[in-house]
Amino acid sequence: MTPRHATFLLAAAMLLAGCEKPDPKIAEAAKAAQREQEAAVEAKNFDAAYGQQNWEMASAYGEIVTSRYAGTPTADRIAAQYEEAKTKAKQMREQRRVESLWSYMSTPVKTAKGKAGTQLSASIYAKANVETDGSVPRPVQLIFRDHPDWGRSAYLVLQTGDFNCYGGCKLKVVADGKPKTLPGSRPKTDEAIAMFVEDERGLWRIAGAAKELSIEFPVKAGGTRTASFEVGGLKPEKMPGWK
Repeated sequence: MTPRHATFLLAAAMLLAGCEKPDPKIAEAAKAAQREQEAAVEAKNFDAAYGQQNWEMASAYGEIVTSRYAGTPTADRIAAQYEEAKTKAKQMREQRRVESLWSYMSTPVKTAKGKAGTQLSASIYAKANVETDGSVPRPVQLIFRDHPDWGRSAYLVLQTGDFNCYGGCKLKVVADGKPKTLPGSRPKTDEAIAMFVEDERGLWRIAGAAKELSIEFPVKAGGTRTASFEVGGLKPEKMPGWK
């Protein structure tokens, strides 16, 4: 319906309002025409955002059209595209969330030969704290490190308790439901409560291809514990030496 038709119907409705028996069908048609006209105006914003693949803006504009002007031809026209935009906008927000879970650091260091070097690291905390010493649950961190002298390594860090892996141990790694066993070792150091995953490249490849990764490890307090990480937001380009 064109704006001219809508204006005509509105004028007709106003004229009939002064009569004793106005035709309700004409008034309803005029109201519907007005809603459709308003919906078409709002839908221009949706069409522009959708065409630019700006899914979050398209989702917001689509919500206005489909909720405020439900039942209009314009709302029906964009319904399928709105659902698509809404789904993609949700996926984008989720991707930003999991990407924000990772921290990347570039730290200047001196090499053993006294030269200037750079240590790179990518780290992430387990999505839930883990009890490791019989007390309260505390954060567990997974770190990938690239050092000019020490090379590449992957390790877990505890805040309390200790790993029971000084002579070496086997770690159960599960990525998106698929289990794998990797070797681990606890270095004899007091600098940090850390345990290396000896197949660091294997763990890196697993983390880069998975959405969720869990590592089961033995602790001195007895038994094993499991730390789970939402790794789907890992950016491999931040650690260019890892492949």
